Amino acid sequence: MSTDATITDRLAGLRPTRENLLIALLIVNSEVLLLGVYWLVSPSELTSLSSIRYWLYPFVWINVGLWAILKTTPSPSPSRDRWLAGGIAVAYFAVLAYAGGLVGPASSMAGRSLRVTVLALPPGWAPTLIYNGDVLSAALFPFKLVGYVALAYLVYATVLDAAGSAVTGLLGLLSCVSCSWPVLASLATGLLGSGSALAGAVYTQSYGLSTLVFVVTVGLLYWRPFGR
Repeated sequence: MSTDATITDRLAGLRPTRENLLIALLIVNSEVLLLGVYWLVSPSELTSLSSIRYWLYPFVWINVGLWAILKTTPSPSPSRDRWLAGGIAVAYFAVLAYAGGLVGPASSMAGRSLRVTVLALPPGWAPTLIYNGDVLSAALFPFKLVGYVALAYLVYATVLDAAGSAVTGLLGLLSCVSCSWPVLASLATGLLGSGSALAGAVYTQSYGLSTLVFVVTVGLLYWRPFGR
């Protein structure tokens, strides 16, 4: 099969059916309704319209991540290749989880604790399992869990489809830009002054940039232009 035919077939596969559009509309309407209920019953208040985007980002991660998982079918491969790809995907998820703040070293100041946060954060951010033990701590935000699982699954499919291609894996690591941008903001503050508008802009836009890079990364890993 020619490359042009393959591209045409993949583009045709992306064309949504009427049933898929109806399901997508139902999901979006349900999410909007859930956010409305949360706004009514929670103590949280939106101080500006710009704050709404922080309520919407998690659903972008969740919807795009689940869509990618459902639409991706790994190539048939020998058991040895599947085990290798699975190991790489698990290690990849572990790196994302640590860099993204899902897990980390325990805090000696907080003491041992385990709690579930529900109404303190909007849907997608919550319900969040927060744990601090003797060695590890965890803050399991649902949207990050879904997003990182989706990336790991796509890396699994990518490794099977094109072993040795590191380009998409490196792009996937950029989905943790939400943790690296504050560091860059600190550097910008030191170089440009504590009142730097640039430093403030970098910090405040971190989750927007994270979401954008996540969507682009999922698109590249799903499309797998570096594979065969």
